Amino acid sequence: MRTPVSVNFALSLSPQNQNQEGMKLYPKLILDALARVRYPGSGRNLVEAGMVDDDIRIEGHRVSFSLLFDKPNDPFIRSVVKAAETAVLTYVSPEIDIRGRISVANRSVVAPAGAEGLLPGVKNILAIASGKGGVGKSTLAANLAVALAAMGYRTGLLDADIFGPSQPKMFQVEDARPSLEKAGEREFIQPVEKYGVKLLSIGFFVNRDDAVLWRGAMAVNALKQLVSEAGWGALDYFLIDLPPGTSDIHLTLVQTLVITGVVVVCTPQAVALADARKAISMFAGEKVNVPILGLVENMAWFTPAELPENKYFLFGREGGVRLAKELNIPLLGQIPLVQSICESGDRGEPSALHPETLTGAAFHDLARRVTQQTCRRNEERPPTQRVATNRNMDARQRNN
Repeated sequence: MRTPVSVNFALSLSPQNQNQEGMKLYPKLILDALARVRYPGSGRNLVEAGMVDDDIRIEGHRVSFSLLFDKPNDPFIRSVVKAAETAVLTYVSPEIDIRGRISVANRSVVAPAGAEGLLPGVKNILAIASGKGGVGKSTLAANLAVALAAMGYRTGLLDADIFGPSQPKMFQVEDARPSLEKAGEREFIQPVEKYGVKLLSIGFFVNRDDAVLWRGAMAVNALKQLVSEAGWGALDYFLIDLPPGTSDIHLTLVQTLVITGVVVVCTPQAVALADARKAISMFAGEKVNVPILGLVENMAWFTPAELPENKYFLFGREGGVRLAKELNIPLLGQIPLVQSICESGDRGEPSALHPETLTGAAFHDLARRVTQQTCRRNEERPPTQRVATNRNMDARQRNN
């Protein structure tokens, strides 16, 4: 039975987050105070030991969060909770309402789910990333998804750009409202299907004209729901259109899902190449270690529709080609800048729907190279491991 879905993004934060004395409260203050408390069993402070969950909530002068213990019968639970309360009151403010608001949880319960529990019917999870905005990443993700579906692959596309969702517009489904369908004891959000692609976006659940004013934790929770509480079913390729740059969204995905590989999008422009280099560094680095399937140079040249043989290099020439060679990663394709790509996206009809055209052919060639690189990656490398990082130390480093 299908029912309209109302997604519950659970985090609730007051606009000002100030205590009664007018001092502004934010998570780093709480983490700094908890870093002064040591767990007797190891001698490490609570933050360093990864015992503070990432669910810190601040509502006016009321603060709550969870402490994680390895065993439910840990003998130090009561003393550690008491010490944590005292630290917040002592080092942040005595006016904070904290007593009785520290929850205790078992690490095995709150740890991120593994790939075996999430998306069990998905063969390959590909992240589409860019170091900066404005390089056409979402346009490329939409066209790649459509081309893969046209080639006969079961394809899903998750619009993970929580603050700037664009896929509903590109697929002309802005008015779509996903439904809930019961499967066993659970209900799952049913993705919207268009052009053979299963699609979900936060854009389906918010007013298209309103800005999404959410804190990082709330955006992360929303993304987790779109992954874990959706009926994606069996897919050959599950594409994730990431937001530009590097953020909590990126960290959450590599901690939650087993990413098969990353497709990085850039333009030939020097500033875009510099940011693409950072994105590649993040994914290929030792801590994350997600394979880079290759680089796509978008807007490689401008070609007028009436002069399809002419090429005008508006943003530089072959910058992406040189970067791919320098970093020894495959160049998956060069996509020309053609007015029809923009027009097709605005109409909700991706260029890949028309493989007989110049741009449609370019996206289908890209899809073929992506499938080839994915197969090669799966043959030559072991499955990607989820990133097991200390989430609270990550947050602490970003705030410093």
